[in-house]
Amino acid sequence: MRHAHTVEQVRAAEAALMARLPEGALMQRAAAGLAAVCAGLLPRVYGSRVLVLAGSGDNGGDALYAAARLARRGARAEALLLDPAKAHAEGLAALLAAGGRTTADPDAFGRADLVLDGIVGIGGRGPLRPAAAPFAAMARRGRLVAVDVPSGVDPDTGEVAGPALRADVTVCFGTHKPGLLIDPGARYAGVVHLVDLGLDLPPAPVRALQHADVAALLPVPGAESDKYRRGVVGVAAGSARYPGAAVLAVAGALHGGAGAVRYTGHAAAEVVRRHPETLVTEDGPARAGRVQAWVVGPGGGEDAERTLREALDTGAPVLADADALTELARLGPAALAGRDAPVLLTPHAGEAARLLAGVGEDADADAVAARRLRAARLLAARYGATVLLKGSTTVVADPDGRARVNSTGTGWLGTAGSGDVLSGLAGSLLATGLAPLDAASAAAYLHGLAGRHAAGPGAPITALDLAAALHHAWGSLTG
Repeated sequence: MRHAHTVEQVRAAEAALMARLPEGALMQRAAAGLAAVCAGLLPRVYGSRVLVLAGSGDNGGDALYAAARLARRGARAEALLLDPAKAHAEGLAALLAAGGRTTADPDAFGRADLVLDGIVGIGGRGPLRPAAAPFAAMARRGRLVAVDVPSGVDPDTGEVAGPALRADVTVCFGTHKPGLLIDPGARYAGVVHLVDLGLDLPPAPVRALQHADVAALLPVPGAESDKYRRGVVGVAAGSARYPGAAVLAVAGALHGGAGAVRYTGHAAAEVVRRHPETLVTEDGPARAGRVQAWVVGPGGGEDAERTLREALDTGAPVLADADALTELARLGPAALAGRDAPVLLTPHAGEAARLLAGVGEDADADAVAARRLRAARLLAARYGATVLLKGSTTVVADPDGRARVNSTGTGWLGTAGSGDVLSGLAGSLLATGLAPLDAASAAAYLHGLAGRHAAGPGAPITALDLAAALHHAWGSLTG
């Protein structure tokens, strides 16, 4: 599991550690780790051109000290000081003593074999200053290594307020920063290397699950299991206009670990034709029989409000998607008030914007995508529900502020019906007894893996291709 901490948490942990270490020792740890990663990226260190874009403060100091280490190994190291009067004096002195030099020539950026982005560290907020902004658009031939976080990326949120440097590699110190894991910032980070500094940190507010973490969450039937002990997931989806949504949600549910799928809605004939193992009723959630979790909304059409209300009244966990989210945005958080069983909302950016409007927050889809961590947390807090915000980075947020981000996926998942499969999958995991945060996190991870597998080396996929690949994705985690 990758743990990500806020700037405030990192600063506090660094201060506590520096109080116990000799002066400058922590920066030398960071510089040593940074230099080691840089050396591994160069075909050879001796004779390589290394340029430091050095801003003021400790971020520039880390980069200057690392460049000094490379210079001692024969690199031709230069530092372009964006604010010479505020450059880190000790780091600059170390670089000059190692044979490096300063330059005022911005064309050195394009000539370097490796550029160290030490402009703005984790204390930076907002757009880059005019002296730094041009480097975001300059052509270069060498690799760019960001020091702790790419300059122009908000370390706590991943927001990018203007031009930002796009790194091939980011070397982060002590812990991951949320902005390295969440788009749009994650797209600027490249490959992320973590250098352990020995910080004593509190529990991480943002985490990214990995294979072993998800495998540990997935339900495993015992010798005495039957379809009811494994959990029954109810799917209330589809309409005369959108019967395919029901077929796809059921397809996802059948691959989500529950022992049975119970379908109710107007697409029963299509569902049974495609998935004959499905239990079918036309009476709605209120009279559907034993169900441990409900999935409502995909392709729900004109019945969406009634279906949502009936599902909420059952007292079982409820996953609301698509048309159910539209109704919830209209009804507001009061529709969920007083429920003992959890609710999981699975909006894309446009649906999230409508839900935010339902609580008086002005936002559009672009604003949600640009500030997805904030949007997911705000929705979770205001609606009292777990939120799985879909997108290039899927963010799962609990009402208590905990958040997880998903590291799997492919652009080929942007296809009609993909979200319906995800809803069925996550609802099925809810029915097995997983908490909403775990069910949503595991579903997003499996969904992304299945998308990668279905797309292979890079080819268009359909939602049914995706559903069929869930079996392989599950097995790749548990086999």
